[in-house]
Amino acid sequence: MPRIPASGVQHTLRAGPYEAVIASVGASLRSLQHDGRGLVVSFDVDELRPDYRGATLAPWPNRVVDGRYSFRGQTYELPLTERGRGHALHGLASWLDFHVTGAKPDRVTLTATIEPQAGYPWRVDVETTFSLGPDGLTQSVRGRNRSESPAPWGTAPHPYLSTGASSLDECTLDLPASQVLLVSDDRLIPSALRPVDGEPAGRFDYRAPRPIGRARIDHAYTGLIRSDSGAAEVTLTATDGSGVVMAWDSACPWVQIHTADLPDGPAQAGHRIGLAVEPMTCAPDAYNDANYDFDTALIELAPGETAEASWRIAAV
Repeated sequence: MPRIPASGVQHTLRAGPYEAVIASVGASLRSLQHDGRGLVVSFDVDELRPDYRGATLAPWPNRVVDGRYSFRGQTYELPLTERGRGHALHGLASWLDFHVTGAKPDRVTLTATIEPQAGYPWRVDVETTFSLGPDGLTQSVRGRNRSESPAPWGTAPHPYLSTGASSLDECTLDLPASQVLLVSDDRLIPSALRPVDGEPAGRFDYRAPRPIGRARIDHAYTGLIRSDSGAAEVTLTATDGSGVVMAWDSACPWVQIHTADLPDGPAQAGHRIGLAVEPMTCAPDAYNDANYDFDTALIELAPGETAEASWRIAAV
């Protein structure tokens, strides 16, 4: 029997100048290249995936504060997977092994099931399709509730974008969002939704493209400025003009931006290695929707219902 690497079964997609490798564990985007230039921070085939790099997040993205939430009058408690901050982080699908249900040279469809468990007593099928084309790599995610009662749902990807040419500090960020969700410094608990130009020195305002510099960001944005087709996009550009763009559809009204700052700074491997851009169908801690005075966009999947979202990564 062939040995399966630590990141799972590998699925290599090719189309024109693009090549992508999808690992089955977590339906993770392990690498994406355009003419040999990396567009995301990759990891090795036999490496235990670093944190959530490239993973598909479901049935919630981001955090459930304290791992506790109430849904339809019932209180639930999830295992704490972000021990340092005491939260349930990035859902339940990121370490599932997804199996193939369809494949071509330029696309693959992978499926896994979230089984009823402590803190999330619903059965939800997660199906994702990765497809390569002239406009880059598109991923779509569909969640289908196979339980007999409504289930809370959210999804997102977790790529770290990279220009492959400049350090993150030197890159220019174009982020067309008018509102930012402020969080506590220590545990990143949401506190208030504010205009991006209302913070000191426009700290979070990248509506006019500008260099990231030494800015530290680990915040969710909304109030996205969209094209006529309903797409929003973030662009990261190197000093030589090359770069990477990530776009997503209207199913994702939020996006988390993280400059990948690590506690030990430059001494810690992976510090500011790329820019995490995570289009999300709901806000951080959306499972505790009643705690907030803004629309978290939490989805309630009725029995048999399916919700879908998609995003795309391409070279600039």
